[in-house]
Amino acid sequence: MATLKTKVLGIDFENPFILASAPPTAKIECIDKAFTLGWGGAVLKTITPDDLEMIEASPRYGVWKLNNRICGFENIELLSHLTVQQWLDGIKYLKKKHPTKVQIASIMAPVVKDEWQKLVCTFNDSGVDAFELNFSCPHGMPEKGVGMAIGTSVEISSMITKWVMEVAQKPVFVKLSHNVTNIAEIAKAVEAAGANGFAAINTVQSLMGVDLDTFEPIPNVNGQSTYGGYSGMAIKPIGLRCVAQIRQNSNLPILGIGGISNWHDAAEYMTVGADVVEVCTEVMTSGYIIIKAMLQGLSDYLESKGLNSPADLKNRAISHLSAHETLNKQKQAYPHIDDALCIRCTKCVTICDESEHSALSLKDGHIMLDTDACVGCSLCSHVCFKSAITMK
Repeated sequence: MATLKTKVLGIDFENPFILASAPPTAKIECIDKAFTLGWGGAVLKTITPDDLEMIEASPRYGVWKLNNRICGFENIELLSHLTVQQWLDGIKYLKKKHPTKVQIASIMAPVVKDEWQKLVCTFNDSGVDAFELNFSCPHGMPEKGVGMAIGTSVEISSMITKWVMEVAQKPVFVKLSHNVTNIAEIAKAVEAAGANGFAAINTVQSLMGVDLDTFEPIPNVNGQSTYGGYSGMAIKPIGLRCVAQIRQNSNLPILGIGGISNWHDAAEYMTVGADVVEVCTEVMTSGYIIIKAMLQGLSDYLESKGLNSPADLKNRAISHLSAHETLNKQKQAYPHIDDALCIRCTKCVTICDESEHSALSLKDGHIMLDTDACVGCSLCSHVCFKSAITMK
């Protein structure tokens, strides 16, 4: 029987699903509810010094929907509104009621050594199991010189990590941003500065859209808007890429984040290097209850593969990732058309013709392939809404 238990830096996780630092972890009573439902842990909504001003805009969310399902989610919300003392009291309460659940304190402070170290020292003995350094919030806080303003600088990221490691008595994960040219470079810098692990990624800086009647961006805050943080299933490919690139350059533990909506997404993150995964947007749109299906789905999958735990899934895909120049270019795949499934709509013919190759045609009531013209790009298989085309 597979187990969902896993251990990271000496921390026992009863399962690898934890809540990301976000609105679902902003209130003690909500975290309490999530723990009761089965979440393995939570990263507390980012805690800051009490004098760091937090004034929110409204509305602060925007969404992109496909077939009435939220695929992309943008927010311009800031950090926690609870005081340091309220968090200290809440952490103590949660640890007493849920002693097996993991609590990770996400923290952020101005680029001042005393501010970071004071925050860490305050929470060293609070009952938290680890720290997550928020170097990557892409909206609101960069204007104050924190958040993404830290995470896009190798020097500042390294410096603050060193400050924290001087006083931290619990493992420290650095939350990295994809909004950089090379995430591996930042990862190597903070590892050299002493970080124990990474969390990746934070939201992607974005602009959700524009109302074409008023020409006002979304979300519309009294006629104005700003660039926000994009999340949801649409960013999973970005998160997977970043986690894989970090893993290819470091053996430190990784908390994988970005577009995780179900157990399948989580398993993919583990195969490219994540030890544990954090979930946010799917909880915000579907509720804490999604944990039930996640736990069952991952457990069933591990058993079907003959794997004992999430740790056995980790890094399984990494050896299959390489540079483009090393890919095998001697063999070519060709589209195979299932005549029974094909409805002769000729969409594949049109798309192939208008996207460079003109390798498909309709002849005598059948889709025919010109193998000399085909380059095996696979576009036809992706646009066929009857799934009648497969690459072989």
